Amino acid sequence: QSGARINISEGTCPERIVTITGPTDAIFKAFSMIALKFEEDINASMTNSSVTSKPPVTLRLVVPASQCGSLIGKGGSKIKEIRESTGAQVQVAGDMLPNSTERAVTISGTPDAIIQCVKQICVVMLESPPKGATIPYRPKPASAPIIFAGGQAFTIQGQYAIPHPDLTKLHQLAMQHPPFTPLGQTTPGFPG
Repeated sequence: QSGARINISEGTCPERIVTITGPTDAIFKAFSMIALKFEEDINASMTNSSVTSKPPVTLRLVVPASQCGSLIGKGGSKIKEIRESTGAQVQVAGDMLPNSTERAVTISGTPDAIIQCVKQICVVMLESPPKGATIPYRPKPASAPIIFAGGQAFTIQGQYAIPHPDLTKLHQLAMQHPPFTPLGQTTPGFPG
């Protein structure tokens, strides 16, 4: 519906990256649809909860560190202007994301404030393109502990043990094979 290209990174991670490309208006359309969808999810989760105040919609953008300076502005002037004119909360992380030259920019507020905020961030990014090579942030799969129980392998996700078929196969194979004996020899009998 937005006319933007949307790509979502691999699903085996606790975090996934949604990349939106296209003309600015297509990007805003996609962003507004995402922000509204998030708000819908918040509303749905509140229907049977006792929470009275509605949490804001929160998006995390992944921005090349070389563009963060322009986004913050001299003495924080640009980010202050964006906060004031959109009513959204904007936070630029001080550290780069693991193994990358990108930083997380967290935006929260009403869907409308978020859309206005993203609009202004895109303008800044178009005006000052990234300098040098950007090493993109790639989320790492969750290194969940693996438990072998009853000949089956489980990975722990949150508070649940999820059966892991590939590891179960490996585990079963490992249990079936006797230790290898050197070629051309029979297994020696050990006294006692």
